[in-house]
Amino acid sequence: MNELLEEAVAAHGGADRWQQVRSVTVEASITGAFWHLKDKGDALKDIRFEVDTHRQLLTMDFVGQDKRTVFQPGRVVVQRGDARVIGSRDDPERSFQGHQLETPWDDLHLAYFTGEALWTYLNTPFLFTWPGFTTEEMSPIEIDGETWRRLKATFPDHIKTHTREQIFCFGPDGLLRRHDFTIDILGGGPAQLHAGDYRDVDGIVIPTTRRSYALQEGHEFVAELPLVAIDMGAITIR
Repeated sequence: MNELLEEAVAAHGGADRWQQVRSVTVEASITGAFWHLKDKGDALKDIRFEVDTHRQLLTMDFVGQDKRTVFQPGRVVVQRGDARVIGSRDDPERSFQGHQLETPWDDLHLAYFTGEALWTYLNTPFLFTWPGFTTEEMSPIEIDGETWRRLKATFPDHIKTHTREQIFCFGPDGLLRRHDFTIDILGGGPAQLHAGDYRDVDGIVIPTTRRSYALQEGHEFVAELPLVAIDMGAITIR
């Protein structure tokens, strides 16, 4: 583990505390223009999801809708609250072939994308200590009077995520400020996810708001128009 990763892991609660965690459950509202492009509107406005911290698994309940999705790397499922399956898809990543930004999604597309995204976000930065990950510190950047150190993480092939190489920017306190990436299933356009409003939940420090922006020419973005806005309410560590 390199020095920057060690500092980031310590700032977010430490490796010893994280090893005691089996799952993180979050009540959240996820909104933004992106979901309307995908014909999903306010589908994620009131959800509760549980992230497994030792394997790639995420379940999501749609509050008041008697609907749950289950994401695993090779399969996604939509089911009722009583576990009755109403839809499933094996090798779900293949179903995005030929998609454009405006291509509508069904519930299984939504389950795959939200599953791989939220699982990555909630396991950062502890995830990068797993076997198969490689990390490298890049040159720092200056943002709004702060020096942000940047960690390039290369994901192993068996982990489903936005793209293989992603960059994570950490402030002087070691906490995540920004996550830079492209999304392969959306054609690879650059995006940024800004993290803030940190909360200490039973010894694990989690950013409770995230805002994602597509970058314009010159790497500019419009702060008032996030593509995705993630706002977390109650968080439970188990």
